[in-house]
Amino acid sequence: MRVLLAGATGAIGRQLVPALTDAGHHVVAIIRDPGNRDRVKVLGGESIVADVMNREQLLRAVDGISADAVMHQATALRGASPRLRTDDPTNALRSIGTTHLLEAAQVVGAGRFVTQSLITGYGYLDHGDRELTEEDPFGQPRGTYGDPVVEGCRSTEEQVLKADGIALRYGMFYGPHAFSDTFADLMRKHLPILPAGDSGSTSWIHVADAAGATVAALERGRSGQAYNVVDDTPITWGQFAATVAAAHHTPRPKAMPRWLLRLSAPYLACLMADTSMRVSHAKATRELGWTPSHPSIHEGLRGTEK
Repeated sequence: MRVLLAGATGAIGRQLVPALTDAGHHVVAIIRDPGNRDRVKVLGGESIVADVMNREQLLRAVDGISADAVMHQATALRGASPRLRTDDPTNALRSIGTTHLLEAAQVVGAGRFVTQSLITGYGYLDHGDRELTEEDPFGQPRGTYGDPVVEGCRSTEEQVLKADGIALRYGMFYGPHAFSDTFADLMRKHLPILPAGDSGSTSWIHVADAAGATVAALERGRSGQAYNVVDDTPITWGQFAATVAAAHHTPRPKAMPRWLLRLSAPYLACLMADTSMRVSHAKATRELGWTPSHPSIHEGLRGTEK
């Protein structure tokens, strides 16, 4: 297939472009910065320049292009605030950006559309020990600080599933250029970035496994469906920090009192202290024929040297 991809230079995009080309697909990346042309070329794709948030510019850029599928992997995590502003750029990409990319899909004649969603769309709260599946309530506000992220996931999924597209609910990304690298950099600076006491837990996914699931969804996913994309082993944030510190040879973080974490980084407090979830990838395994090659973050980071 000829795939029009937004988000080709992000953590998953750097894995996804070669994964798509290795599977025989042709990638046309939508990039905002012309300076990323060479990076996309090295990964195996070609590129067009447009800002997904600029509707007119995007539609002009894709005019005359044909594609079989559109993928929305665009985020703006470098611009994110620990206080999760109402104008958070990634949430805007999931709402307005999705609308623009769906219009672009019509222009290029794409019959498939795959969007990035997140397991945090199940809500920032303690979900207990039961595994969450795609049948559980999703995209519902819970009255927590993380509700804007939930709303962003709801918006992209609602639009895409209504258009018979596919939504991939990824776990927390780790691996090259992903959150584990960012976390390791913070620990090198001796920043106290964990809540004191027991931390919450969540499900993870190596970016290479996430890319593999995305290719599988493109090729075999059912229209109008959402799929959880996670590994086999949910872990606490304390376990995550210990594993990353061992893999990257960094100091382990000191604990920050929860009241101070809530003042200085309220979103992180909501994510790390208040939220616990175990998520199942059984549907993706059953319908996409996909399983993570790294069953846990311990295996996924083994051999990492920074």
